[in-house]
Amino acid sequence: MKRSEINRYVREALDFLAEHRFALPEWATWTPAMWADCGDACREIRDNALGWDVTDFGKGDFAREGLTLFTLRNGNPPHDRKPYCEKIMVVREGQATPMHFHWHKMEDIINRGGGELCMRVWRADEAERPADAECTFRIDGIETTVRAGETFRLRPGQSITFEPYVYHTFWAEGGDCLAGEVSMVNDDTADNRFYEPLGRYPRIDEDRPAEFLLCNEYPR
Repeated sequence: MKRSEINRYVREALDFLAEHRFALPEWATWTPAMWADCGDACREIRDNALGWDVTDFGKGDFAREGLTLFTLRNGNPPHDRKPYCEKIMVVREGQATPMHFHWHKMEDIINRGGGELCMRVWRADEAERPADAECTFRIDGIETTVRAGETFRLRPGQSITFEPYVYHTFWAEGGDCLAGEVSMVNDDTADNRFYEPLGRYPRIDEDRPAEFLLCNEYPR
C-alpha cells in the first residue's frame, strides 16, 4: 500500500467515526514527531499494539479486500493482567475481510452504525478446512443456526459471538459500516488462521511522509 493511501484512509475513518459520534483517545491523532517524544509512559500502547491498523492483507486491492481498525484496549499476558480487547472498525461498502478464524480468541462483532454488516461462516474441521455442517451461534444472545457459507446480515445494534475455529468473512452493504469488536486478548501475530495464505500487515511504499503511525510502527 502507498503511505498516501494509508494517510487518506485514516483521515476518512476519523471523519466517519466523528459522524457516528465515536470518540477516540487523544493519541489517535498524534504525529510521528509526537510519538518520537514518548517514553515509558506509552509503553502499553506500543507493547499491546493499540492504535491504527490499515491493511490490504497483502493482496494489493484495498477497496475490494481490506480493513481499517483502531484498537482501543488490549491485554498482553507477559506484561499485564488485562484479559480483554476492544476494537472499532470501518468496513467499507463492498470491502471484504478475508475468510479466517482464531485458534484462541472468542469475540463479539457488533454493528455500531451505518450500513448492514454482511457475513458468511463455516466451522473448521479437524484439518482446519471449512466444513459443510450447519453453524450455530448467538446473535444478541439468541441462538441462531445457518447453513455453512450462507449470507446473513447484522443491522445496526446487532452483534454476533464467534468462538474459536469458526471461519468468518464480512463486508458492508447499504453504506459503510462502523463495526465494533469486544474479545479476549488479541494477538495478530499468532492467532489468525486465514483460509488462504495472506499477509496480516501491508508492505508500504513511502511515497509521502506518514501523518499517523500504525500499531506496528511506534518508535521504541
